[in-house]
Amino acid sequence: MIKCVILDDELLAISYLKLLCDQIEGIGVVKAFNNPKVFLQEIDDIDCDVCILDIEMPGMNGLQVAELVKDKKIIFTTAYKEYAAEAFDLDVVDYVRKPIKKERLQQAFEKAGKLLNEHQKNQFFEWNTNLGKTRIFVNDIIYIKTSEIDSRDKDLKLKNNSEIILKNLSFKNLFELLPQKNFVQINKKEMVNIQHIQVVSSSEIILDINSPEGNPLKLLVSDVFRNQVSEKLSK
Repeated sequence: MIKCVILDDELLAISYLKLLCDQIEGIGVVKAFNNPKVFLQEIDDIDCDVCILDIEMPGMNGLQVAELVKDKKIIFTTAYKEYAAEAFDLDVVDYVRKPIKKERLQQAFEKAGKLLNEHQKNQFFEWNTNLGKTRIFVNDIIYIKTSEIDSRDKDLKLKNNSEIILKNLSFKNLFELLPQKNFVQINKKEMVNIQHIQVVSSSEIILDINSPEGNPLKLLVSDVFRNQVSEKLSK
């Protein structure tokens, strides 16, 4: 799912963009703004991947807004072709001319998706493990649990069914090394990559891997972390 935010000073344009996004599989509109200043005040606190910015707006145009947006992919929309060169100077994903067609917007999202996947594949951190200092790609992590041998260590279950042990690392410090939108702690001893959650209830989750017995892996969601899990999965 690609989460996007819309900024356009025209309410009809926002409604139309929402309608198009609803028709494209894998796209979700998190929030929409018609005021650039309000958008900039809130965007850093919004969990989203892509910002769809109208260029021609009173007071502050989309080009100026884009220069102030950090860590988000940008898709520009505009009725004016003369902005194209300036738009691509900002290294944005795409530049979509109005009136916008569904197929053209879908093409822009496909470009954004490829860039987001590539970025995610390249995210990693380095830490001391049972194998020595190791580079760990976060997209390969399925879940993490406190080691039964030494509570200061963390056992990592990876996509290729291998396991490694992170030495002397707390969940608090580990969480700072991970992309926070993708990981959530579910109880005192376990944290999971939410992309691998298949089923969730108030008391447990089921991951897309099997337990040693060959059954889908079920993990307990404790009372202390229940609201945190619910909030993270609802974003």
